[in-house]
Amino acid sequence: MRDTVMESAQDCAAPILTARDLGFAASGQVLLQGVDLEIARGRRTLVMGANGAGKSLLLRLLHGLLPPSSGAVLWQGARPGRTAQAMVFQRPVMLRRSVLANLRFALRVQGLGWRARAARAQEALEMAHLTDKARQPARLLSGGEQQRLAVARALVCDPEILFLDEPTSSLDPASTQMIEDLVNAAHVRGVTVVMVTHDRGQARRMGDEVIFLHAGRVAETGPRDQVLDAPRSDAAKAWMAGRLYTRTDF
Repeated sequence: MRDTVMESAQDCAAPILTARDLGFAASGQVLLQGVDLEIARGRRTLVMGANGAGKSLLLRLLHGLLPPSSGAVLWQGARPGRTAQAMVFQRPVMLRRSVLANLRFALRVQGLGWRARAARAQEALEMAHLTDKARQPARLLSGGEQQRLAVARALVCDPEILFLDEPTSSLDPASTQMIEDLVNAAHVRGVTVVMVTHDRGQARRMGDEVIFLHAGRVAETGPRDQVLDAPRSDAAKAWMAGRLYTRTDF
């Protein structure tokens, strides 16, 4: 039993993906460069930094939405292809169909049969507290409800890793709490979480590790409390103190 527990702990600590010398350029401008990082399996990694630091771009590269200009993203021990991962954007993207149909569509893409789709979609509705909205057009939901549906739709396919790009930035405290509860419940089930946030309070509630970006580079990475409370890099120190700098500083 002890050996099994030790092996499980080691598996959890092992990286689910690794970025090596990752870079991206567009229109002759280098937006991200020299990014080396590891995302630990089963952990919650928060990506922070000032506007323009490259946070959203990094998530898109890790998720495979954009091809890197240099370097590579290496998956280690995860299922191949997009079935291993899901992403939720800052502004939820709703299909032109009902709440329930949004969930069933995601499951159909995964190849699940009708009965399995029906059962899993119902579970997702309950998880997101949207059962009473099942037949309503998804685009008529409130902003908070749409984001809950977006998170539930991402999780209903049982990804190994969930990317979230500031999923609560425009939501009220009650809606924010519901989104955080959904994400934390997924984390408890073993889903690896990588999330962009500007909110240090949210980082404390949601994070195990923090990656701090500045000017398209990783300025600092480490345990949540160390990066938030005792940052080592000048860029992180300045941002935590509420001072703003351009991409060319430091």
